[in-house]
Amino acid sequence: MSQYQVKVAKKFREAEDIVSFELINVSGEALPSFTAGSHIDVHIGNGLIRQYSLCNAPNETYRYVIGVLRDPQSRGGSIAMHDSIQIGDVITISAPKNHFPLLASDNVLLLAGGIGVTPILCMAEHLAKDNGTFEMHYCSRSSERTAFRDRIAESSFAKSIHYHFDDGDVQQKLDLARLLSDTHIDTHIYVCGPSGFIDYVAKTAKDSGWQDANIHMEYFAAAKIDVSGDGVFDVKLASSGKIIRVASDKSIVQALFDAGIDVQISCGEGICGTCLTRVLEGIPEHRDLYLTDEEKEANDQLTPCCSRSKSPMLVLDL
Repeated sequence: MSQYQVKVAKKFREAEDIVSFELINVSGEALPSFTAGSHIDVHIGNGLIRQYSLCNAPNETYRYVIGVLRDPQSRGGSIAMHDSIQIGDVITISAPKNHFPLLASDNVLLLAGGIGVTPILCMAEHLAKDNGTFEMHYCSRSSERTAFRDRIAESSFAKSIHYHFDDGDVQQKLDLARLLSDTHIDTHIYVCGPSGFIDYVAKTAKDSGWQDANIHMEYFAAAKIDVSGDGVFDVKLASSGKIIRVASDKSIVQALFDAGIDVQISCGEGICGTCLTRVLEGIPEHRDLYLTDEEKEANDQLTPCCSRSKSPMLVLDL
């Protein structure tokens, strides 16, 4: 994956605990083009690599804009971005990747929860530019924690945005079941935010008759998994025949690293797909949020950063 050196041109407080960063190419050249829903890997320092969605308009290749929530429960990335990365700093990023693409559709419903607004806002920018029909609902804990409100207010699509605050009156809170009952069932739903918000939207949509193909999701963090029943299994490297034991308290990636085998990894939670590996034999126990249900059923690939094995051995294309 190509990497780029970018300078922090602007750092702006968008809301309580949320800052945006405007990144420009150190070389002065345009950055790689991207599509709505894309994200970049940001090398923060001390080995930290985190994924952040691009939230500016996709036609703006002279800059990338990301929004970062300061999360005390994070693994250090968001705090480092808030406290350590300043205007003028040069950091390394990847080329944009898109696991949350906006498909061509006449009817789109955008649903954002908290900092999940970042890819959703990029989609709104794209749809507005292409004169697409869409409606966007933006849920957050309070008005003070709602990022990009000034930018939205000044946009051409401001009238398509509906705000819902947890601390607001009942009348303004999102009634998703009612919203979906008034929405054509062929509409494509795009949702991003906390895992609980996404799961609620997905379940409500399915209960309302929506097909999986019309529900598009992007998680920012994986839900906690009960690992008390994890057992021991082996992985075999197809290239050499070497067999490596994976202990109950270690991931496949950790076991491979201990054996001197490097696997490219980024999020470590099965969200980004960086470590995706082909499975030649065996049955994976999928714990990622990257593969679709259909891809998981095929059992021909897995994310070794978090997934395990249902069979005594997995043969991996490594």
